[in-house]
Amino acid sequence: MAAWPNPSEVLGKPTERVDGPTKVTGQAKYAYDVQPEGWLYGMILRSKWPAATVTNIDLSKALAMPDVKAAVLAGGAQRQVRYYGQELAAVAATTKQACLDALRAIEVEATPLPFVVKEEDAMQPGAPSVFDPPGSSNISPPAVKEQGQVDAAFASASAVIEAELRTPTQVHHPLETHGSTVSVQNDQVTAWASTQGIFSVRDGLANNLKLPQSNVRVICDYMGGGFGSKFGPGAHGGLAAQLSKMAGAPVKLMLTRLEEGLAVGNRPSSIQNIKIAAGADGKLVATDIVNHGSPGIGGGGHTAGGGGGAAIALPYIYKFPNFRVQQYGVAMNTGPSSAFRAPGHPPAAFGTESVIDDLAVKLGMDPLEFRLLNNSNPIHQREFKAGREQFGWATKYKKPGTSPGPIKTGVGCACGNWGGGGKGTKAEVQINPDGTVEVRCGTQDLGTGSRTVVAIVAAEAFGLQPGQITVKIGDTNLPPSGGSGGSSTTASAAPAIWDACQNALTALQQQTSVTDARGENWSGACKKLGINPLTAQGEWQPGFSGSGTGGVNFAEVEVDTETGYIRLKKIVAVHDCGLIVNPLTTTSQINGGVICGIGYSLYEDRVMDRQTGLLLSINFDSYKIPNIADMPDIEVILIDIPERGVIGIGEPAVIPPAAAIANAVANAIGVRVHSLPITPAKVLAALGKVPNMTSV
Repeated sequence: MAAWPNPSEVLGKPTERVDGPTKVTGQAKYAYDVQPEGWLYGMILRSKWPAATVTNIDLSKALAMPDVKAAVLAGGAQRQVRYYGQELAAVAATTKQACLDALRAIEVEATPLPFVVKEEDAMQPGAPSVFDPPGSSNISPPAVKEQGQVDAAFASASAVIEAELRTPTQVHHPLETHGSTVSVQNDQVTAWASTQGIFSVRDGLANNLKLPQSNVRVICDYMGGGFGSKFGPGAHGGLAAQLSKMAGAPVKLMLTRLEEGLAVGNRPSSIQNIKIAAGADGKLVATDIVNHGSPGIGGGGHTAGGGGGAAIALPYIYKFPNFRVQQYGVAMNTGPSSAFRAPGHPPAAFGTESVIDDLAVKLGMDPLEFRLLNNSNPIHQREFKAGREQFGWATKYKKPGTSPGPIKTGVGCACGNWGGGGKGTKAEVQINPDGTVEVRCGTQDLGTGSRTVVAIVAAEAFGLQPGQITVKIGDTNLPPSGGSGGSSTTASAAPAIWDACQNALTALQQQTSVTDARGENWSGACKKLGINPLTAQGEWQPGFSGSGTGGVNFAEVEVDTETGYIRLKKIVAVHDCGLIVNPLTTTSQINGGVICGIGYSLYEDRVMDRQTGLLLSINFDSYKIPNIADMPDIEVILIDIPERGVIGIGEPAVIPPAAAIANAVANAIGVRVHSLPITPAKVLAALGKVPNMTSV
C-alpha cells in the first residue's frame, strides 16, 4: 500500500502560508478586485413580492437609457415568483448609478399571492401552497429509517427523555459576497469567479451560453470564503454572462450583503422532536425522532422525498439498537438552501447531544462518563480522554445549576463525525534547468491554505523548502480537480501532487543519471537538463488519503442569571486529523470552525417578517456574527494519525461547538434552552423571568 514518507522533512512541520505576504500587502486579487478593460457594472432586479405571478416585464425604458448597455430577463419564461428577492431581470451599465436608475425603469406587472415564511405557519392545514398545485401541502413525504422494536424498548427502559430542539436558518455570509466578472467575446468566455469550484462554474456557463466547455475559462486566484454556497455560476453568474454577450463587454456582477441573505443559500432550519431512553446500566436502548426542517424553496418543496432537502444526520453519533427517524421538509417562500459547512451535522449534534446530556443528568451520571459508556468509537474515546485532562473536566463539572451567585459557571462537551475524502485530481510539475519548480493543479484556495499544502507536498518530494515552489492553481486551463467541498480538497489534491512530483523526480534522475537528485543534489541535477525543462503529470492515487474523522469540544461559560448574558470562557477542540500536512493551517481551520459554531450557538438567526415576507436581518448590524470581543480562549489539540493518510478538517471542526456550548449553558443555569441561538432573552425565559418569545 502507498504511504507518505516517514520520517518526513517538511510534511507535518509548521509552515507559514506561502501566500501570506501577498495577502497582507494587498497584492492578492480577489474576484471583487477584477477590472478588465472596458468592464461594466451589473445589477439584478429582484422580486418585491414573496409570492406572485408575473404577467409582463418590460425592459424597453431601461435599454433606452444612455449609459445602459444591456438588459436581460432572468429565468427565461419562468414567471412564478416564490420568494422575496427572486431574480427577475438584470442590467449592465457604465456606472452604479446608471444600473440603479435602469432597475427602477424596468416595469413589472404581477399579481401578488399568499405566502408563508415561518415554519409553524407553513405546516398548518390550509396554509398557502408554496408549490403547485394550489392547496397542496408544504410538507414533503418523509424520509424514514427504522430498526428494532422501538416502542417495546421504550416501555422497558429505566429512563426516558423527550424534548423539542430547534435550530434556525443560518446564512453563509462570506466576507466576499457571491459574484463574477464575465467576458464573452466571439464565443470565447473568460470568467473571474468567487467560487469553490472553478470547473463547475465553467460547465454551468458553457451550458448557459450553449458553448463547448473548451470555450470557457474560469479563474479564481483568491476568494473570500464560501462555506458550501459557492458552487456553479449561480443565477448571478449566468446573468453576468448573458449581459456580457449582449453588451459585447465584460460585466462585473457582485452581490450586496442584502442579496447574500436573500438568494444564494442557507443552512436549513430544524425542529427536532426527540425521545431517547437508556437502561438501568446507563446503556442507550432506543430513540424516536421526528424532524421538520425548511430549505425554503429548495429541495423541491412538497414534491420531494428524502426530507424535502432538509434532512439531517440522524440518528447521530450513538448506536441505538432500536431507532425510528422520520424527517420532513417544509417548503416556505424564502430563498433556497444550499450546502453549508458540514451539511446536516451541526443541527444533528445540537439535538442529539442536548438530550444525551439531559438523560445523563436524569440517570445521575457524569455526562462525559455517559458518553464514554455509549460511544465505543476508539478515536472518540481517545479524543474525550485527551480533552478531559486538558480541559480539567473532573474539577470543573458540577451538578447543573449549583454554581453559587447570580453569575453561574457551567461546562459542557459534545462530539461530531464527518466523512470527507476525495479523488479525481490531476496535477502537473515542471522542473526548470535553473532548479526552480512550478506545480500546476486546477484546484482552488478558499483561504484554507491549499496553496501552502501544494507547496509542502512538492517540497517534501524534492527535498526543498515550500518557499522554493511556485504554485499555480485556480484556473480551468490547469489539470482538473474537483470543487472544494465536503472536506475533500487536501485529500484529493495532495496525493495527485505527490504522484506528479514522484514521476518528475524519477524522470529527472533517469535523464541526468543522478541517483538521488533531492536536496543538496537538486541544483546540480537540474543543470544537467540543458535548455529544456522537464514536465511530468500525476493523478490521485489510493492509499495516500482517507475519509471519516471526528472531533470533541469542551466548553466553559459564565451566565448572568439577572441579564441572561452568556460569556464564553474557554473551548478545547480535540480533532483526529489523519496525517497532518501543516499544523498551522490545520489549527487555523479548527479555530475557524469553532468560531462558526459560536455564531450558530449564540448569535446567528435569519429573521423573516410573517406579515410582509421580508428579510429583517439584512446586514451584520441585524444578522449577528461573533466578533473579536466574543472570542473565548480556544485551545486546539491535534491528534495525528498518519497511517490514515490525508483527511480534510474544514467541516468536522464546525460540528460540536454549538452543542457543547448549549450543554455548558444548561449546566450553568440548571435548565435547558431548547433553541438556537441561545440569546439572553431565551436564558431569562428558561429561568421563568420573562415570557418565552421563541416562536414569534
